[in-house]
Amino acid sequence: MANNDTITADNKVLEEKLDIEFENQELALGVTSSGGLEEVYDGKQNFKGYVPTEEELETLRKVPDSLPMSAWSVAVVELCERFTYYGITGPFQNYMQNPRGGLRPGAIGLGQQGASALSYFFQFWCYITPIFAAIISDQYWGKFKTICVFSGIYVIGTLLLFVTSLPTAIEHNAALGGLVAAMIIIGLGTGGIKSNVSPLIAEQYTVTKPYVKTLKSGERVIVDPSTTVQSIFMVFYLCINVGSLSAIATTEMELNIDFWAAYLLPFCFFFVAILSLAIFGKYYVKKPPTGSVMPHAFKIITIAVKNKFSLEKAKPSVREAEGLSVVPWSDLFVDELKRALVACKVFIIYPIYWVVYGQMINNFISQAGQMNTHGIPNDIMQNIDPIAIIIFIPIMDRLVYPQLRKWGIPFKPVTRIFFGFMFAAISMAYAAIVQHLIYNTGPCYDAPLACAASMDGSIPNNIHVAVQTPAYFFIALSEIFASITGLEYAYTKAPTNMKSFIMSMFLVTNAFGAALGIALSSTAVDPKLVWMYTGLAVATAIAGVIFWFLFKDLNKMEDELNAIDAEYNTEVIAHSTEEGKKNDRGEVTYEA
Repeated sequence: MANNDTITADNKVLEEKLDIEFENQELALGVTSSGGLEEVYDGKQNFKGYVPTEEELETLRKVPDSLPMSAWSVAVVELCERFTYYGITGPFQNYMQNPRGGLRPGAIGLGQQGASALSYFFQFWCYITPIFAAIISDQYWGKFKTICVFSGIYVIGTLLLFVTSLPTAIEHNAALGGLVAAMIIIGLGTGGIKSNVSPLIAEQYTVTKPYVKTLKSGERVIVDPSTTVQSIFMVFYLCINVGSLSAIATTEMELNIDFWAAYLLPFCFFFVAILSLAIFGKYYVKKPPTGSVMPHAFKIITIAVKNKFSLEKAKPSVREAEGLSVVPWSDLFVDELKRALVACKVFIIYPIYWVVYGQMINNFISQAGQMNTHGIPNDIMQNIDPIAIIIFIPIMDRLVYPQLRKWGIPFKPVTRIFFGFMFAAISMAYAAIVQHLIYNTGPCYDAPLACAASMDGSIPNNIHVAVQTPAYFFIALSEIFASITGLEYAYTKAPTNMKSFIMSMFLVTNAFGAALGIALSSTAVDPKLVWMYTGLAVATAIAGVIFWFLFKDLNKMEDELNAIDAEYNTEVIAHSTEEGKKNDRGEVTYEA
């Protein structure tokens, strides 16, 4: 490199800078320094480091940045919301499936098939509502206000569930109607939070360009925004699963007290999330909604369809060259939308994965109910999944992924998702083996709890429920690879002003998975369960292989696709300098 000594000296000066400020710079940006290097600033205009050279990008180790406190606050909100959600859904299968007074706790008595179908309906509803909330957020309210409003709706739903689960309500046959109404209201509330909270936590980190940092050990590393976003979603998913441990408490309360107590605890705990929003919300990075972004996106797609699906034809530069009408968006916004459509294609195969995931909250619980639980609630077994995730996430985030990066082994998103599908398939194969063992064990063999020897359903088949444990471990590993990466992919590939909407597109694949689950619920009866699990294992493995061959080339484009965000921020600064647009808080905004 020419003038190497000068550049090295300049680097040292840059690394010692701490608090250089620029006006009208809300997002991360790069500014050419005197030495020809680019400086990187965070959302508070504090100096972070300098942009690495091509040689440094290839030779230095990539590490995640530290997370801002506002991101941790959003994580607490998600933890509380998931505490409430899993606290109420943990006892759902027993609440719906079993009648009062049986071996397992119950209230409504729909049977396994009916309970599984209603469970899938709730899952479907919870993952279709994020679309509507995302449109409201991206166009009108913004993420923070949307989360606050839908949190209020959430509280109403959980209160209704608690009231209709009281013994007197069950005795007067109000439980089923109350449950369905509560499901609809809770699904609306959680949908409004789901599509916005994950983009909100990622938006708290505002640096978009990698920069060089010297560790205390003297090692020079590259602090990489993509790696940081991956780490953010690992933390986010960790909080989800810490919150989901509430099902341990609520299933014990269901068994030892009653369902009303199990539903009262999550209702009360949700107010911690509301309190966190009220106290810390003023410190959040809040990107204002852009009212025209959704109509612009649909107009661009319409132009592309009319031009043989060519998005290039929607670019202002192309239209100007061809003498066509002027459009109000930028070339860069078209590139962002093109990238988002790539992400949406990746999501197409996810519904098959979510069918498998759904087994954990319905048929796995019923399977445990057919086994000898030795005094513990059969629905407490589902908590092995979040416990496993809590163990595995730090191992992956702090040991496995850094070691792979150190060895120069790329473990890009498409590869991770493929592994997620494979672990899900293994989980279903193992569940089929467990079900086969149940059917080969007395007293009722392939009719558990339904033969005369079960003494009116009070004696399960004599096989220890611990045999089921590995199935949850395999599901947990699959989530770390497929679910977390899906969230990350939805965020990083979405246009800056459409984060909530693209996230909802990922979440809606869960709704389609639930719809498939409803269609398959007729097979969730004895003695068909072995074949149901086997079929799911084969289908998921095939889906994973198809996914790999369809999208493996996207791994090579990963850095190129992620670089668009840095280009967007440069454009924001350019437009804000020329036009001086500010919102009522004095923040510079740009309408794509």
